Amino acid sequence: MVEALLDEFHAAAAAADETRYLATLSPGFVFLGTAPGERWEGEAFADFVRSYFGRGIGWTYVASDRHVSVASDGKTAWFDETVSNEHYGRCRGSGVLRDTGSGWLLEQYNLTIPIPDEIAGDVVARIREPA
Repeated sequence: MVEALLDEFHAAAAAADETRYLATLSPGFVFLGTAPGERWEGEAFADFVRSYFGRGIGWTYVASDRHVSVASDGKTAWFDETVSNEHYGRCRGSGVLRDTGSGWLLEQYNLTIPIPDEIAGDVVARIREPA
């Protein structure tokens, strides 16, 4: 069920289907994006989604190499997955889901761009450069 919800989350985003997409999220959902200031909560994230999906603009991330763990009480799950996107290439998604009793919902999703160790120093130096 957790994997099915994650698949629906990605499919609805690719289709810019606001109703389906928001149905995968808890009311207090938190999205952590790739940019330093991207921390969206609850209705603020829903408004962000509407601003794109309302214009027919979605985003496609194709998941692979997913790992899911479920707590011993069966009510909380956490995951990490590789996701591929045409613009960003290979990224990593991770997060937390909760079983509401009537189904799983995403509580948090964290999208990151993994940086190979070989170039991490250069990337960090560029981030630290004054704007």
